[in-house]
Amino acid sequence: MKPKQLVLLASGSGSNVENIAKYFETASNITIATVLTNKRDAKVIDRCNRLKINCLYFNKQAFSESDCILNLLKSINPDLIVLAGFLWKIPEKLILAFPNKIINIHPALLPKYGGKGMYGNHVHEAVKESKDAQTGITIHYVTANYDEGAIIHQATTKILPEDKVEQIAGKVHQLEYEHFPKVIEGLLSKEN
Repeated sequence: MKPKQLVLLASGSGSNVENIAKYFETASNITIATVLTNKRDAKVIDRCNRLKINCLYFNKQAFSESDCILNLLKSINPDLIVLAGFLWKIPEKLILAFPNKIINIHPALLPKYGGKGMYGNHVHEAVKESKDAQTGITIHYVTANYDEGAIIHQATTKILPEDKVEQIAGKVHQLEYEHFPKVIEGLLSKEN
């Protein structure tokens, strides 16, 4: 049986990409076809080189204004496209071409702290300012609007009043590393 094909998109350090790659490295039924990044100097490129995973850089033109990335994805025909710290809005043509096959992880409990500009420490600062007793992660399907797709999975962690933004971020990262690969695996095992 042909292994399930994963495509990962990342904009930053690639810690989630590495975590996902390590989770699936011994799986014969799931493979990472490629990692795509929109930043020429993203640390994810170094991680992919070290992990011996294909990684391609693309610019805004290839992503949004032409069909370059759309055609590349169609040629791969991935079973799932995973946004692992990818910050650009996904063009509608990609969402239409891969319905319910693009997922994202958000570092908060949606619908709180979602939307344009709400990523990374921007989210954790908002959580801290609101004095929330808990935060977490939301794994959801990608739609034309930021962070509004159907929720697949949420996980929570407690926040102590004395927690600094960095400590909140650390707790959220732990949830990402623990839950994201398992949710991906669950979604891929549901498919025929």
